[in-house]
Amino acid sequence: MEKPAIEKNLTEGDVIKQLILFSLPFMLSNLIQTLYSVADMLIVGNYMGSVGISGVNIGGQVTFLLTNIVIGLTVGGTVVIAQYLGSGDRKSMNETIATLLTFLLAAAVSLTVVMMLLSDVILRIIQTPAESYKQAKDYLNITLSGTIFIFGYNAFAAILRGLGDSKRPLVFVSIACALNVFLDLLFVGAFRMEARGAALATVISQAVSMICCIVYLKRSNFSFDFKPSSFRFNKKRFFMLMRLGIPISIQNVIVNFSFLVLTAISNSMGVSASAALGIVGKYNGFAILPAMAVGSSVSAMVAQNMGAGKIDRVKKTLHTGILLAFSVSFIVYVITNLFPEQILRLFGDDPEMIASGVDYIRTFSLDYLIVPAVFCLNGLITGSGHTIVSSITGIMSSVGFRIPMAVLFGIVLDKGMRGLGFAAPIASLAAMIIVLVYYLSGKWKANPVVKTNITDEPQSAAQSVQSSP
Repeated sequence: MEKPAIEKNLTEGDVIKQLILFSLPFMLSNLIQTLYSVADMLIVGNYMGSVGISGVNIGGQVTFLLTNIVIGLTVGGTVVIAQYLGSGDRKSMNETIATLLTFLLAAAVSLTVVMMLLSDVILRIIQTPAESYKQAKDYLNITLSGTIFIFGYNAFAAILRGLGDSKRPLVFVSIACALNVFLDLLFVGAFRMEARGAALATVISQAVSMICCIVYLKRSNFSFDFKPSSFRFNKKRFFMLMRLGIPISIQNVIVNFSFLVLTAISNSMGVSASAALGIVGKYNGFAILPAMAVGSSVSAMVAQNMGAGKIDRVKKTLHTGILLAFSVSFIVYVITNLFPEQILRLFGDDPEMIASGVDYIRTFSLDYLIVPAVFCLNGLITGSGHTIVSSITGIMSSVGFRIPMAVLFGIVLDKGMRGLGFAAPIASLAAMIIVLVYYLSGKWKANPVVKTNITDEPQSAAQSVQSSP
């Protein structure tokens, strides 16, 4: 079979150059994808004020739970696909791709039905303010109808990244974002559809990004041709995907739940506090993108090199990633603390909201100095196939630190939004300590996906054939 043009070997060449070239499109893709929800918030905020911002933020937070589930599963897919590609096992790689897409199709349909039935219950549990309840419900129900598009795009993007291609997802999401902004202005601005319009714009844009992925893959000699006969289920590959993907999904859901707790606490402080937390949350989505992109790129590069048995490149990828991510995140930290009011004014001019937001962002931003190491160490652990370790780390930092610290500083000590902001950096510091200890133990070198003899040698004779189709 002819080697697809979308495949790129990440087990050879200069590590620094490859990591930068792979992470830049990844970062830009995530940056543009984040613009989906920010465009909703900016446009809704300008036309509806704090009530609209609060509604879109709350509805979007719940929808993000589903996104976190699929991201966890697709991260597992990226790791397995990349490791099989690195080891030269194309049969197992193609079986993994077919199984991943078949499972996610069924999961998307099921979760859509369940979540739409529970939307009212969920909104009440997180203490959605009465003023923004209708907007939150409208936004949530419409975005839930597009779950299949969220799952589809993330699955295809993960597959492409596992194959070493981080550029195409950038192209597709760029098209979708431009469409999203145009539709936001049309539905919310011109047609006055409020949060319903913002949600509808997001769903249509996500559908377009998924369709673009499918068209490109069909034209690129991709092993999966999207015919009904291609949707095959391999039990062995499925259990491997679940073994790696479920821990990440559980971690993502619990981490997201911990931020929902912060949302609930801020909701109890009033609409201005709720809007401030939502705005800082959206800004944070941009602020941590460099570290997140580098960490995810570390994971993909580590996975291919673990499949090839190249431990020297794995370590060098980690060290390079931490240095690169911290360099950018430090600049973000400085800018955030020099211009907090200006950042918040981009989203609205409510003095009470801005005051709450400044208090929150000054303490929350300490997280930007810690997450580069956390993301990159987790990237190595995930790429080596030990996702249960990174999952336990995320759960412990969320349940053991973020939630208790939010309650302690925000409620018990009555420190308000400033106290609430301390929860994130404390949780990240705890996570960093845990993953650093695991990395130093060397236990991550035992590969549960591809059974290779991993050494510190640059290249062995057996490994030299791994890049052959």
